[in-house]
Amino acid sequence: MLGYDWPRLHAALNDLPVALLIAAVLFDLIAAATRRMAFRQASLYTLVLGALGGAVAVLSGLQAEETIDHGDAVHQVMETHELLAFVTLGIFGVLAAWRLFRENRMGAAERSLTLAFALGGAGVLIATAVYGGRLVFDHAAGIPTEVLQAEAGQRTGGHEHAPGEGHGEEQVTPVGADSAARQAAPPDSHTHAPGTPEHGH
Repeated sequence: MLGYDWPRLHAALNDLPVALLIAAVLFDLIAAATRRMAFRQASLYTLVLGALGGAVAVLSGLQAEETIDHGDAVHQVMETHELLAFVTLGIFGVLAAWRLFRENRMGAAERSLTLAFALGGAGVLIATAVYGGRLVFDHAAGIPTEVLQAEAGQRTGGHEHAPGEGHGEEQVTPVGADSAARQAAPPDSHTHAPGTPEHGH
């Protein structure tokens, strides 16, 4: 049962480190612009926590890779996703260690270098997320084959809705369609409510 749950656990563990690492970079940018120590400290804390969370996410991803059904196409995307994840973890892991040991002794040039390093890491992090999304949304990775086949059968089999029920599509009358319909209608083709006085057109 645990093997089946590794893909779900990996998906659950991904969001927090991504948010923390992106926040760390944003705090670093704000600190560089405002020169306020509070933002610099916030950047360091979120960076360290994000790097630790990223390590856990990578480990769970390696376990998920061993348990999911996949073919050649999924394997290729998965390998790229895995490589990018390792690069991302390496960048932010080194950056977190660097700042923990050097935070209070950095000069302006070293501070700028760490910021450039963080921005590069954010770019690789986004690419990692894009490939992870491709695994799920383009290749249904993590969904057992029998579940995927059953779902495909339900979708192709069609289903019925109760009266008035739909998938959210509303019938919208295009702008000007009502006036165009009135112009196209033949004279005296409309009716009046009972008791309406006769009138000409």
